Amino acid sequence: MIDCPYNPLDKANLAKSIEFELLGRPPIPLSAAGDMKGAGIYVIYYMGDFPNCAPIAAGNANGAFSRPIYIGKAIPKGGRKGGLSADTSKGRALADRLAQHAASIEQASNLRIEDFLVRFLVVDDIWIPLGENILIETFKPLWNRAIDGFGNRDPGRRRATQYRSPWDVLHPGRAFATKLADSPLTDVVLRQRVSDYLSGKPLENLPKVIEEQQAEEEAEVQQGADGI
Repeated sequence: MIDCPYNPLDKANLAKSIEFELLGRPPIPLSAAGDMKGAGIYVIYYMGDFPNCAPIAAGNANGAFSRPIYIGKAIPKGGRKGGLSADTSKGRALADRLAQHAASIEQASNLRIEDFLVRFLVVDDIWIPLGENILIETFKPLWNRAIDGFGNRDPGRRRATQYRSPWDVLHPGRAFATKLADSPLTDVVLRQRVSDYLSGKPLENLPKVIEEQQAEEEAEVQQGADGI
C-alpha cells in the first residue's frame, strides 16, 4: 500500500504545527500573564490539590505539563466580522482574556491562582480557531469537555431560566454567579462527574435545561473570545 504524499499545507498538518509551537513554550504563572500583547491561543494547567483533580495535577508535575485543564482562544477585536487586516501582534486580546480567567479563579472559594500556569502563542487570526480545535481534540481538557462555565462572563440582567453553570457550582465564588438561580446539579453530582471523566468512564447526560443553557453560553463565550 502506497501512502499519500505528505502535504505540509494539509489542515491537520497546519494544526499540528501550531500545537507543536505552542507546547514548546515554557509555562508561566497565570497571575503573571497580563503584560503580553496580541491575540492567539492558550493552554491552562492546574497543579493544586482540589479533590477529584489529582490526575490532572499529577500529569503536570515535575515539569511534565501533559494534562491541561482548559484551552481557549482570543481573536482580535472584530475578528469574526471578516477581513485579514488585523495585526494579531498588537492589542490586548490575550491579556484581557487571561485576566478574566485569573479573576474567576481568584474569586472561587476552593481554587488558588498560584496553582495555575499557562502557555500562550500569538497566532495570525485565520489560524487561531484551527489551533484551538486541535489542542482541545488532543487533550480533551476537563473544563472544556465535562465541566462547562469557566469561560463565562457576567450575563448582565438575569434571565428567568438561567442557572449557575456547573463550574460555578463546583467552584463557587464568582460575584455574578450568586445572582443566578440554583442549578439542578449538585456539588456531589459534579464531583462524581469529574472523577468519572478523568477515569475514562462514560458521563451521564445532563438535564436538558442545562444542556440548552450551556449551548447558549458557549456561543456567548465564543463571541467574547472573538473580541465582539
